[in-house]
Amino acid sequence: PISRSRPAGSPTASSSSATAAWIRSRPVWASAAAHASDVSEVGALGVTLSLILVLVAIVLSRWQRLGLEGSIAWAALRAGVQLLLVGLALAFVLDPKTPLAVAFAWLAVMLVFAADVARRRAPEVPGIFRLALLANGAALAVSLSVLFGLGIFPLNAQALIPLSGMIVGNAMTAVVLVSRRLVDEVKARRREIEGRLALGIPAPDAARPYVRQALRTALIPQIETTKAVGIVFLPGAMTGLILAGVAPLDAVLVQMVVMYFILGSAATVTTVVTLGLVRTIFTRDHRIAPLRAVAPGG
Repeated sequence: PISRSRPAGSPTASSSSATAAWIRSRPVWASAAAHASDVSEVGALGVTLSLILVLVAIVLSRWQRLGLEGSIAWAALRAGVQLLLVGLALAFVLDPKTPLAVAFAWLAVMLVFAADVARRRAPEVPGIFRLALLANGAALAVSLSVLFGLGIFPLNAQALIPLSGMIVGNAMTAVVLVSRRLVDEVKARRREIEGRLALGIPAPDAARPYVRQALRTALIPQIETTKAVGIVFLPGAMTGLILAGVAPLDAVLVQMVVMYFILGSAATVTTVVTLGLVRTIFTRDHRIAPLRAVAPGG
């Protein structure tokens, strides 16, 4: 039989700690710098040419009379300006001479903005800003404690900022989804819930079936995405690393970590939000508090 020895420095299947050590020993940013690909050098011309795809979307909207031409153009312009501004800011934040405290200040601003986005997307949810801030902070604390506390990634701004951005971005979506679903469930099942409360059932127990349904609704899409990754689609982090010239296996290992902490953060934020929302929706004497009615689309 022919034995195929594993290259020196590669991970073994018998030890998860060895895999983590191997990831640390092969930093993706060093790999990208050493094997820089021409694909990563898009340039101003490449960005300009990519606007053809935005034009395609505008033409299709015009053809189907969707009335979204202005929104599409504004979204593309706004995204470009925002990314350029963020790029300029990150050039300072990620500078090795910049103190790490600046990166943590960036995270604080990120949390506030994410909570404000949740407030604007789900205005019918009582106390959504506070809940989103608390839930996103909890998800960030749990995920970063694992990623940096266990030494999976080195603690520096170059790892802290992008990883936190992925955590908060995905957590924000889960917060909006689970909070809106729970409020909708309570509104639709109000009489049923009030009947359970009239029987002497405490508010948390009366709401538990609807909390469970809201949690399932928010988590199932992320679970399905996790199951389909690599077969149905290549995730953004992995694609970006490969385009930057990182070895495919290194990109895959990083993407595995990313998918796992996104799944964990989604479970964390949805649990924190539902627990907090039950305390907000129900009064101290176990009655349903008045819920704000919001017109469709606003």
